[in-house]
Amino acid sequence: MVFQQSKWGKAILYFLLFAYGCVTVAPFLWALSSSFKPLSEIVSGGINFIPKEFTFQNYYDIFVKEPLFLRWMYNSALIAVVATVCNTLFNSMAGYALARIDFAGNKIMFILILAVQMIPGQLTIVPAYLIMKQLDLLNTYAALTLPMMANATFIFMMRQFFLSFPKELEEAAEMDGLNRFGVFFRIALPLAVPALAAQTIFVFMGAWNEFLKPLMFMSDKSMFTLTLGLNTFKGQYISHWNYIMAASMVFTLPALLIYAFFNRFFIKGITFTGGK
Repeated sequence: MVFQQSKWGKAILYFLLFAYGCVTVAPFLWALSSSFKPLSEIVSGGINFIPKEFTFQNYYDIFVKEPLFLRWMYNSALIAVVATVCNTLFNSMAGYALARIDFAGNKIMFILILAVQMIPGQLTIVPAYLIMKQLDLLNTYAALTLPMMANATFIFMMRQFFLSFPKELEEAAEMDGLNRFGVFFRIALPLAVPALAAQTIFVFMGAWNEFLKPLMFMSDKSMFTLTLGLNTFKGQYISHWNYIMAASMVFTLPALLIYAFFNRFFIKGITFTGGK
């Protein structure tokens, strides 16, 4: 009887997971299919997943006929890479300092970082805009990269990781003559790869998908990111959904590659940082 209950329970669980997977994947598959359809077929009202008129014209048009599309891709890639590199370095350094260095104000600083996590990012967008305007940084890469160079959530995550880090390794390194920076860069940071990989996925996807900050800080069309550039395909009287779908597939590819590359570290990193 227990076996039957377990068998039916697993069957129901697998069915629910399969149904949820279908609901999640279906919109992506439709968008992928629509990227190979002409506009007339998309707006006709049908929900077919196999294009009746298969075409690569949409991809050709966004890369060739839209002269700024490659520039938008470059802007998004530059901002996402700079934000990811700076976050993995600065968040790790801050987390390590909070976990391992007993300095004056350590606990107060940690409480402030926790408090920052409770503030919605939308509340800081207007003050950030005013600061960038005063610094004359609007329509520059610095306007987007500077606010993204550190993140309170990932400082907390790295602190939790380094709290579980064996002190014996650091003590042995110090006995071998390494100073604090040497211990961090040569011992602690290389062993923090799982946590860094998890952080990399979240930070890159957050920076890559950012829409509100570019909308506020960028008015020059050549400085648009890809998220903002996609919005230009929507007009007052007609929206080029075929271009939007094709550009969305191009937009999705880097995030999928990043996740696929770091996926083997992802679950391990989440487990480590939540272990405390």
